[in-house]
Amino acid sequence: MLCFLIGLIVSLLGFFNNLAIENIAGKKFVITSDMMLARKYMAAFLVFTSSNLGLTLFASLITALIAPEAAGSGIPEVKAYLNGVDAPAIFSLRTLFVKIVGSICAVSASLNIGKAGPMVHTGACIAAIMGQGGSKKYGLTWKWLRVFKNDRDRRDLVTCGSAAGITAAFRAPVGGVLFALEEMASWWRSALLWRAYFTTAVVAIVLRALIDVCLRGKCGLFGKGGLIMYDVTSANISYHLKDVPPILVLGIIGGILGSIYNFLLNKVLRLYNFINEKGIGYKIILACCISIFTSCFLFGLPWLASCRSCPSGASEPCPTIGRSGNYKKFQCPPGYYNDLASLFFNTNDDAIKNLFSKDTDSEFHRLSMLIFFVTCFFLSIFSYGIVVPAGLFVPVIVTGAAYGRFVGMLIGSHSNLNHGLFAVLGSASLLGGSMRMTVSLCVIILELTNNLLLLPLIMLVLLISKSVADAFNGNIYDLIMKSKGFPYLETHAEPYMRQLTVGDVVTGPLRIFNGIEKVGNIVHVLKTTEHNGFPVVDEPPLSESPVLFGLILRAHLITLLKKKAFLRTPTPIGPDAFVQFSSDDFAKKGLGNGDKIEDIELSEEEMEMFMDLHPFTNGTPYTVVETMSLAKALILFREVGLRHLLVVPKVPGGVPVVGILTRHDFMPEHILHLHPSSARGRWKRLRFQFPSLGRLIREL
Repeated sequence: MLCFLIGLIVSLLGFFNNLAIENIAGKKFVITSDMMLARKYMAAFLVFTSSNLGLTLFASLITALIAPEAAGSGIPEVKAYLNGVDAPAIFSLRTLFVKIVGSICAVSASLNIGKAGPMVHTGACIAAIMGQGGSKKYGLTWKWLRVFKNDRDRRDLVTCGSAAGITAAFRAPVGGVLFALEEMASWWRSALLWRAYFTTAVVAIVLRALIDVCLRGKCGLFGKGGLIMYDVTSANISYHLKDVPPILVLGIIGGILGSIYNFLLNKVLRLYNFINEKGIGYKIILACCISIFTSCFLFGLPWLASCRSCPSGASEPCPTIGRSGNYKKFQCPPGYYNDLASLFFNTNDDAIKNLFSKDTDSEFHRLSMLIFFVTCFFLSIFSYGIVVPAGLFVPVIVTGAAYGRFVGMLIGSHSNLNHGLFAVLGSASLLGGSMRMTVSLCVIILELTNNLLLLPLIMLVLLISKSVADAFNGNIYDLIMKSKGFPYLETHAEPYMRQLTVGDVVTGPLRIFNGIEKVGNIVHVLKTTEHNGFPVVDEPPLSESPVLFGLILRAHLITLLKKKAFLRTPTPIGPDAFVQFSSDDFAKKGLGNGDKIEDIELSEEEMEMFMDLHPFTNGTPYTVVETMSLAKALILFREVGLRHLLVVPKVPGGVPVVGILTRHDFMPEHILHLHPSSARGRWKRLRFQFPSLGRLIREL
């Protein structure tokens, strides 16, 4: 039932998102084109630039002031959450609102960004909010949903929501499931597979019904763009062995370009982080500057292209005046069109449609395609990272399509493939080189283009581009997660971890509570540390020798303090421990709504009382011996989905617990800081390094 509701809501929001973008951007282009037709070029430029600036300013203001967590794609945050990193406020109602409205405004502002990433985050937000039973802050709660207030069910729902988001963005239900499996989820099981599939099926069916409404002309300017733009390469294709070498070259160069794209984007994000740390004003100014530069490029570069005469057998009117089309008139006389304007002076969706379209081998000039590729490559890098909701999928598809079509132009008649098919393969190669996915991207592209005959070529291109790019750096979402400081646990252990033991990375000091502890000691430890789990140890007279009883969480300790479950004497509480508690008291709190120790006020008399922690302690925590291999401990920690792993001594008799491992203790930065010699070991991954920008400048 929840999966059905998530699919229904995400599909409606995805449709509304596309409808709003197509109408806002379409109205902007219609007004500007009318001014161009009347030869009011300066007025057209001012209207185009000011409307883009206004939309960007609004998107950046609501993002910076209401929900900064909504900035960017959202895929790295969702991926980190599904790995066990619960970043604050990433799934709040504020974030959801800003993600939807900000994405519509930012994409409509002709920034070179996409809406697929924000749709994934939107789907995850909807799933997380429904999984926690609504929002108490805004009075939207459902008691019957409280059964899902645990980490596993909420994680499963977020996975289904992210799959629904991709489906709503690309109308690719199977691709959405595979995307969630390959890229997003850290834990997967068969029950989750069919739930995600059911969710995406609901999205696909609802979108199909809504698209039928639009095909009858009831959606304003929406109908030829957005969700139905990619069914353009469904003609029969024949290719032979001689077509394979150009495809191999396309994949190799695509892998290199993808790794360069990731490298440059990582550097730009570091620069933007430095600027954004200076304050909200700097964030807004940066976003507005990028908007102005983008508008200047989109309006100015088409003037470099010469007018081309309309083809005699064109499948649509030439030149195109108004909303969309392959043959934009721009400044050309009647009977002529501007090929660069057909790409630049358009939404990204329509640009992709024009690049993918068949029987248009003579539509674009080589120089125009090269200018478009270089401009899109750098604009997409500099547009991502400003304080607006922004995706990377669509910009990479656009850039890759331009690159593929340019390669197709160079090859010319030496291949049986038309330029539109080269554009599809170019998109696949750049996506594989940047995002490093294979199966999900292959299926998404097939569902976009509606052409199964392309399957072998797309598979080949993706495998080659990913393999080449992996030799240089990681995928783009991993690099963004690292720049944001998310402690993401990889599926594999680094080679040097096999040479270290658990005891080599345990750091102190360790804070331990007795089974019956003084209230003042508990409050002091909670206020002076940020740990979320504490070992509970029984000492004489409760036991013959010090023994580990279990692990208690910070949230449970705060609940006990809040309810004031105190004892005047240090004696066991007995069977009446849970009289004043309900199961809801210890349930996982809503996103970012946990109680804080600073909010609890206690008198001096209460601080001298005691608490019996035994009934509220997890008496069977996961433990490892201090001599266990660090690589084995990492596999246990990640596969079981742990938050704390207790380390016990190999020889009993002394302190019953040596330390606690959290995910930060498995981070390479932490391990190499403690053991620098491990970085110089002979067990390293084969990877080529890009030279630093500073060294390049010095050499030049």
